[in-house]
Amino acid sequence: MGINWRHWALPAAPLVLGLLAATGCTSTPEGPPGPTGTLATAGAPTTSVARVCAKPATGPTKAPTGAVTVDPAVVGDVAAKTKNSPPHTTFWLLPGTHRLEPDRYAQVIPKQGDSYLGAPGAVLDGRKTNQYAFGGPASGVAIRYLTVQGFVAPQNEGVVNHDSADGWVIEHTTIQNNSGAGLMAGAHQQVRASCLRGNGQYGMNAYTNGTPITGLVVEGNEVAANNTDDWERRSPGCGCTGGIKFWAVNGADVRGNWVHDNRGTGLWADTNNNDFRIEANVIEANDGAALIYETSYNAVIRNNTILRNNWVEGRKYADRGDSFPYPTIYLSESGGEPRIHARTDKIEIYRNVLENNWSGITLWENADRFCNSPANTSTGDCTLLVPHAARCARPAIATAPLYADCRWKTQRVDIHDNRFVLDTSVVKCTVQCDRMALLANYGTYPDWSPYQGQRVAEAITLQQDNRWHDNTYLGPWKFVAEDPSRVLDSGQWQGTPYRQDPGSTFALRTGG
Repeated sequence: MGINWRHWALPAAPLVLGLLAATGCTSTPEGPPGPTGTLATAGAPTTSVARVCAKPATGPTKAPTGAVTVDPAVVGDVAAKTKNSPPHTTFWLLPGTHRLEPDRYAQVIPKQGDSYLGAPGAVLDGRKTNQYAFGGPASGVAIRYLTVQGFVAPQNEGVVNHDSADGWVIEHTTIQNNSGAGLMAGAHQQVRASCLRGNGQYGMNAYTNGTPITGLVVEGNEVAANNTDDWERRSPGCGCTGGIKFWAVNGADVRGNWVHDNRGTGLWADTNNNDFRIEANVIEANDGAALIYETSYNAVIRNNTILRNNWVEGRKYADRGDSFPYPTIYLSESGGEPRIHARTDKIEIYRNVLENNWSGITLWENADRFCNSPANTSTGDCTLLVPHAARCARPAIATAPLYADCRWKTQRVDIHDNRFVLDTSVVKCTVQCDRMALLANYGTYPDWSPYQGQRVAEAITLQQDNRWHDNTYLGPWKFVAEDPSRVLDSGQWQGTPYRQDPGSTFALRTGG
């Protein structure tokens, strides 16, 4: 899995106050002001931030009626009492540092409906010895008001809900300073008002080897400073890092979160995700893109405040002379597909504020990436329209319906009523940080591919209903169409044959 950049590409690259007030985690962004002296949010909702890491909510100071009390002075007490108690038991962890037995596989295996409540100051610490904190297949488990830290999960594995069981609720919990992913996800999981901070690979990894994850809610969390182990450096091109990674999730609401200062991408949906609503988040100061939506379908991306992302990765590639428009919102082989059930049949990006990021939005298709192609980095996966990749072979792939259905297509993308602000003196850039793009590469590979030449570039640019309109641009924006060498001004972008951004306004000055 991950992005294939055979020709050009990224490296395996206004919040709702009522919502956050309900979780007790509202405040004002602390980042530097916009070019006009305030955050450039004209026309957008008032912004706020889920600042839960600095001010975590505290749990009950007394054991709830019927709860089993867990003693930090007894090593392994939480695991042992879980084993010896019936399902649907509530466990109250006393203040202090709780430990598991000093075995790498020692962990808590909840039973169905178990609930874990931390008293003020309750910490479960893996002491860099235990790999997992909570695992097993039990559904309906709840973890609240607890700090989980110091566990050493392997790459791509997680510390909390290690086995991606269904229906877990993680609330008012701090999961920090672990290796691997702080948290895995199962179907109908709810992650609310929690701090996912400083984990080695991801804050959360929503991935299973089985059926797609459905009904995932990620709401009012702070997701900060993850990928401390810098996996892209250790495993170049792995596409395996960032704040949160989603794989094959069907139905997700990602709202009211503060996603910031992650090494790599903030939010990354990779391979056969569908029906996402990404709304009312603040996404800022991530080294890579704020959002990547890759080989996936049907999403609404709205009312987000997106600030100062992609400075590290964008600048790195510009310094190398790479001409690809490395963006802050990146759609790679992703689009709307009416044949796949969702709450929308397109990808709609609207009412967002993007200020002083490295470039803007890129819509891309790799002509050489399709089911059964050696260039498909989502090895063995095919589109949701063709379950078996082996069907995408010659001669059938050259004719309908497989010619269309064997590709993840960037189509039916509607980008409107957004505000794009760029002050190059703030970003400190002179080239390659000012782009909107709609493009593909020249198809060459494999030799039996029916997508060779300019076919895909012409389709994504002119034939697949990808539209910018009614946006506001402040700053020296440029536009790229068909391939990276074709850089346009706003008049050329609006003119024939592209006819993009009707109803939009353009102004070079960003200051008052």
